[in-house]
Amino acid sequence: MTNKEKYEKVFIESFEVASEQLSNLTYQSIPLWDSVGHMNLIASIEDAFDIMMETDDIIDFSAYEKGLAILSEKYDVQF
Repeated sequence: MTNKEKYEKVFIESFEVASEQLSNLTYQSIPLWDSVGHMNLIASIEDAFDIMMETDDIIDFSAYEKGLAILSEKYDVQF
């Protein structure tokens, strides 16, 4: 499984969405992506990529696309 597939899988499983919805997904744009859902998402991402995200990055992680940028720029996850 590629890193992109892992990333997508975390979102799909966390928020029960279709892969077609991912690129437009933003924080609080769906009911499951509330503050609790956000922390569950972050925990799942940290587990999937064996990383520990900094608090500022967790706060900045406001959209599917933004997450890709944060992970690739700051945590050396290649997509």
